[in-house]
Amino acid sequence: MTFSIALAGKGGTGKTTLAGFLVKYLLDRRKTPVLAVDADSNSNLNEVLGVAVTDTVGNAREDMKKGAVPSGMTKDVFMSMKLEQAVAESEGFDLIVMGRPEGSGCYCAANSLLVGFLEKMVDNYPYIVMDNEAGMEHVSRLTTKNVNLLLLISDPSRRGLQAALRIDALARELNIGVGKSYIIINQAKEPPSAEVLALIANAGVEFAGTVPEDRMVYDFDSKGRPTIQMPDTSPCVQAAFAIFDRIVP
Repeated sequence: MTFSIALAGKGGTGKTTLAGFLVKYLLDRRKTPVLAVDADSNSNLNEVLGVAVTDTVGNAREDMKKGAVPSGMTKDVFMSMKLEQAVAESEGFDLIVMGRPEGSGCYCAANSLLVGFLEKMVDNYPYIVMDNEAGMEHVSRLTTKNVNLLLLISDPSRRGLQAALRIDALARELNIGVGKSYIIINQAKEPPSAEVLALIANAGVEFAGTVPEDRMVYDFDSKGRPTIQMPDTSPCVQAAFAIFDRIVP
């Protein structure tokens, strides 16, 4: 039975970094193989994981629209082949990237392809980690649906927290099949105040914990080093692992 975990929150909260830490955690705990899904149109989960991406779901759709389907091959077979080619393999995990259409246009078709493809792949992996784009569109388009855990990532700001809580409220309103929601406050400089904890509690969301601000994250990022390679002694890695120990079965 596949256990799916989706991460969501406003831009700049570090959710992609935490998605990478979650993959690192699952590898460390030998909960493999893992399917990492970059459902963000501004794809960069591969950089966090240190994986080269040669194709995306969006590119597969664009190829089909341009008439690249070989003679004698149906569009369904062509799309299945292209989507399988879009899976980047690494040790202990695979990665698939939604990507984006060329030029202007809606991402709905790429989302629909991704959701359909995931439904076919889901039984091959005990764990799926999905990094969603910033904001709430992924929920309204139902990319984030039927997940066991929804991790709402906020920074210490009130705006970040409110954005995360609105995503949870929308997920409940749409009844998209979220098993459990947790708030994680990332880049924290101090423990959350009583007011912040009350705001979370009043929204009916469980507080999972905080991940401290860590200069090493910025150092790795500035040097182009995958943050999944950060040492286990890093304070933010230790804090993230402690949270995952409590909430990931």
